[in-house]
Amino acid sequence: MLKKRKIEIQADKIEEVVKRSALWITEKDARPIIVEDAGFFIRAMDGFPGPYSSYVYRKIGLVGILKLLDHSTNRVAEFRSAVAFCNHGDLIRIFTSCIGGTVAYEKRGTEGFGFDPIFIPHGENRTFAEMTIEEKNRRSHRAKALEEFAKWYLRNY
Repeated sequence: MLKKRKIEIQADKIEEVVKRSALWITEKDARPIIVEDAGFFIRAMDGFPGPYSSYVYRKIGLVGILKLLDHSTNRVAEFRSAVAFCNHGDLIRIFTSCIGGTVAYEKRGTEGFGFDPIFIPHGENRTFAEMTIEEKNRRSHRAKALEEFAKWYLRNY
């Protein structure tokens, strides 16, 4: 893990966030790097909060998101993750994954973090916050994106 401060660019796509962050870091440090970012995308709000998830969570939290969806029957949402690999600035590859589901009508559960108490993955009736860490990790959008990177890396390096 690098102990360098990275810039956190703002963009409408998480792929752009990780790409620009990885390129910026490799300008400062010649070693190959991976950068990961994730977001919570709600269909009824045109993908908001998306790449701004962390900021939105800090500012309006789960209560704010639920209030914005108060009169919406469209509760479709997904977590997306993007992993960028950059090798000395001359090669950049991006790997993505997502897990679809719906937004609950109220907060449920005490496990996890962030939007976990209001996200119900497809095929479940529990929120991520109602699952054990092991159950949640089996569905992890981050793990899947990192798995794709690892498979590619093992084939190419």
